[in-house]
Amino acid sequence: MADKQTTLSLKEKIGYGLGDTASHFVWDMVGFWILIFYTDTFGISAAAAGTIMLIARFWDMVSDPLMGIIADRTTTRWGKFRPYLLWMALPYSILAVLTFTTPDLGATGKVIYAGTTYLLLMTVFTAINLPYSSLGAVMTSDSYERAGLNSYRFIFAFVGQFIVTGTALYLANYFGKGNMARGYQYTLTLFAVISFILFMVTFRTTRERVAPPATQKQDLKEDLKNLFRNRPWVILFLVGIVSFIMFALQNLSIAYYFKYYVGKEQSVQLFNVIGTVALILGIPFSKPLSKRFGKRNVYMASSLLSGLFFILLYIPGNENIYAVYILNVLAKFTYAPAVPLLWTMLADTADYSEWKFGRRATGLTFSAATFAQKAGWGIGGALAGWMLALFQFVPNAEQTATSLLGIKLMISVVPGILYMSCAIFLWFYAIDHKTCLVMQKELEQRRDETE
Repeated sequence: MADKQTTLSLKEKIGYGLGDTASHFVWDMVGFWILIFYTDTFGISAAAAGTIMLIARFWDMVSDPLMGIIADRTTTRWGKFRPYLLWMALPYSILAVLTFTTPDLGATGKVIYAGTTYLLLMTVFTAINLPYSSLGAVMTSDSYERAGLNSYRFIFAFVGQFIVTGTALYLANYFGKGNMARGYQYTLTLFAVISFILFMVTFRTTRERVAPPATQKQDLKEDLKNLFRNRPWVILFLVGIVSFIMFALQNLSIAYYFKYYVGKEQSVQLFNVIGTVALILGIPFSKPLSKRFGKRNVYMASSLLSGLFFILLYIPGNENIYAVYILNVLAKFTYAPAVPLLWTMLADTADYSEWKFGRRATGLTFSAATFAQKAGWGIGGALAGWMLALFQFVPNAEQTATSLLGIKLMISVVPGILYMSCAIFLWFYAIDHKTCLVMQKELEQRRDETE
């Protein structure tokens, strides 16, 4: 008899959530600091840095679905997805340090080194984060229990972001003592060790319970066919890409905004910390709001409101810093309820595939999320680098009015419009609360009949 536990213990929810804290100790260093590290410390051009991020996305088109296929076909005493936390935590930590290490190479050598380490780090990120994300879909079969689980996940994720965005520059200055290259390397060493330990905690405290149908045969062609005729999945795939482009563009640009427009480089940390607190405070509203109004409707409202507040960030001048902080808080707070919903809704599409087509490929389904995450960050990072070049940005120099205009647009109008556009895609998403209940009941009946 299959394990029918649908209500998860607090210990398991916290243990699962700490896995995303582990991920964010590295991911947020890439998401917030990699571009300015490449241009102002490592010493390569913004255009080259943006191109590296974009090239890596072409490899992701292969590595992400491949990892999903491999994970779906993994069979161990720990399950399909948990073992990858054990196997990949150490490579992930080592590559994080290497990515933020500045070797003594020439201009071409630095570009090659940056491209190689970035590509390898993103590959290992897929190998650990895709199974981690998929794990949340097989710990319980209850859709709203998953929403609660993902709320824990992202509260702990943003705790990691809070620490990284609030301390990274201070730690780099402390460890580097005037040598930022050494400071970044030592800071990543500290974060990588913490990341490794937390992944081990997640591995020890979680359990897989939802398995594919017992009669399901391996058929990659059929799994891929089902994936692309799974309309709700396609919609979430597009929403994920656009969302992450938006946040990559803004997060990578905000350091330039404070350094060159506001003129207070260290203030970016307070900006990020306050925004992260708003996210943490807003996430607990995700589950009750989605129960009351439906997951799709909450996501749509979030994208429209949050996108509007991002656009309004264009208005304050460089002396009106309090208005910038207030608009950032409003944008992040209204965005927060949607954060767990993308991953919860993806789990629903895995159920939908099993319900509609009789096959379940959780890892392949969640490869959409990791691909969207990295594709979005890559395209957004490339866009940031290219826009800096287009607006004639010069590192460590006084900027022209043109470059300052570009930096302002990159943290406000452009990401705001991108995020508001997600509501258009979500209008066509059709898995509502009633459908989730029907799917859960019928799938449980089918699993009973095959046991």
